[in-house]
Amino acid sequence: MTDSPLQNRTVVVTGAARGLGAALAHACARRGARIALLGHEKSRLDAVAADLPTPACAVEADVTDPAALDDAAGEVRGRLGPPSVVVANAGIAEGGPFATSDPAEWRRVVDVNLTGSAHTARAFLPDLLRTAGYHLQIASLASLGAAPMMSAYCASKAGVEAFTHSLRAEVAHHGVAVGIAYLNWLDTDMIRDADRYAVLRELRAHMPAPARRTFPADYAADRLVRAVERRRTAVYVPGWLRLAQVGRTTLPPLVLRLSRRELPRLEAEGAMAPTGPLGAGGRADRAVEDTGA
Repeated sequence: MTDSPLQNRTVVVTGAARGLGAALAHACARRGARIALLGHEKSRLDAVAADLPTPACAVEADVTDPAALDDAAGEVRGRLGPPSVVVANAGIAEGGPFATSDPAEWRRVVDVNLTGSAHTARAFLPDLLRTAGYHLQIASLASLGAAPMMSAYCASKAGVEAFTHSLRAEVAHHGVAVGIAYLNWLDTDMIRDADRYAVLRELRAHMPAPARRTFPADYAADRLVRAVERRRTAVYVPGWLRLAQVGRTTLPPLVLRLSRRELPRLEAEGAMAPTGPLGAGGRADRAVEDTGA
């Protein structure tokens, strides 16, 4: 697609080893962009980079480490040129009751999803100022309406929404655009792993039909890359999430009603144990934490 505004531009995607990040890297490369893939699992990043049709580089970096991100930004700049687009996609999740959650695991979710997103923006903002670029923050339906058993994830995604609005207001006069992507359930390792746990599976099953449907990562990536090309302030995948945005004040009472009805039974069945990190990406992040790398 040689008429894309992404042609010959450098695009950075964090959390690019799998799932939505890898799908978005492919979608941007098909439009002629040079791709910088950041994340854990260097071998998987290298494999994604090798499969792209345009120049790409894979850089192993933990988004919670500002120094590592600064080094990554320098490497990307040197190999592919200053980025015009940065997508803060890296994220992890864990489920279970807040009262029995591991404080370190709870904090790690917030560190990766919220603080890591801020570190990403900080590291690449000089490049975006230079290129009058675009920063896209990946958020979630959880940014609009919090759910039980996912307190760290919901808190972090609500936080990235506020951070995105604040950053947008700060940099708009410099010609930098900042967007946010609200996503519902995607068919990724994280969601498939969550479905193995009865409490998470059943809570989703009791959501209204449109809200519990999963979508392929490629479908979401195609929607997101069009938003990147248009420098959109907000993008919703699927589109009906706009209605959730409009009616977000109605969501907490609905969630409370569902929780009061379903959680006592699940608690009695012993189905509310903590899940630990969800999905292969979450386990990779824990491995990095455990080794101190």
